[in-house]
Amino acid sequence: MLKSTLIAATKAGAAEILRFFNSDFKISNKEGVNNLVTEADYAAEKAILGVIKDSFPDHQILAEESGELIQDSTYKWIIDPIDGTVNFAHGIPLNCVSIGIEHEGEIVMAAVYNPHMNEFYFAEKGKGATLNDKPIKVSEETQAIKACLVTGFPYTYINEPNGPLEMFERFVRKGVPVRRLGSAAIDLCWVAAGRFDGFFEHKLEAWDSAAGYLIVEEAGGKVTDLQGNKFSVYQHKVLATNGKIHDEMVAVINNKKELQ
Repeated sequence: MLKSTLIAATKAGAAEILRFFNSDFKISNKEGVNNLVTEADYAAEKAILGVIKDSFPDHQILAEESGELIQDSTYKWIIDPIDGTVNFAHGIPLNCVSIGIEHEGEIVMAAVYNPHMNEFYFAEKGKGATLNDKPIKVSEETQAIKACLVTGFPYTYINEPNGPLEMFERFVRKGVPVRRLGSAAIDLCWVAAGRFDGFFEHKLEAWDSAAGYLIVEEAGGKVTDLQGNKFSVYQHKVLATNGKIHDEMVAVINNKKELQ
């Protein structure tokens, strides 16, 4: 029932994405620059929560727009109704619903759905990851210099040592292709599917990474923080790779090694 509810909730959110996409809808700005929220975000989240609460009214919720609902349950649904809202607001079809389910502090099930491309990613702890019900796995690339990477930048730039632009420059100056799609959940899923060899970002929230994190790991990849330490969805920095270039990526990202 957990899996069927997750799938139904994800599809309910995606239906709202499609209903509003490329139409007239209200857009407002949350704290910071270009931190958009649209009428569709609220509608998608409402549809998702409706499905979950019908089946599991006692479960905890952490959702981007409505915040946290704390209840006496070992289960928590971590929800981003539209990951890639800026893309969505500009009619760019790289956005998705992202939902991870946490049980006793561990992500155990996840779904990411980009309805524009009809790509439904799913993972269950210990059971692998799928794209449209077909198994997926990470790439076989063993050298970071030959990798195709993806990253993102905070809308409010964090002026810190070894920040996002410095890391980005370290790769692109060596000729490594580094893409920037605008949806961390899709970035993570595309690492899981072997399209990208690695993904790094400085400032993600739990709803950005919870689902994609499990999907990458269940596809055979590795996810840590930027220093290579154990990953938690409640910290902001993430490095996800096929596992084979992970240690090299950590070294380059932390300026301990020059890419070659």
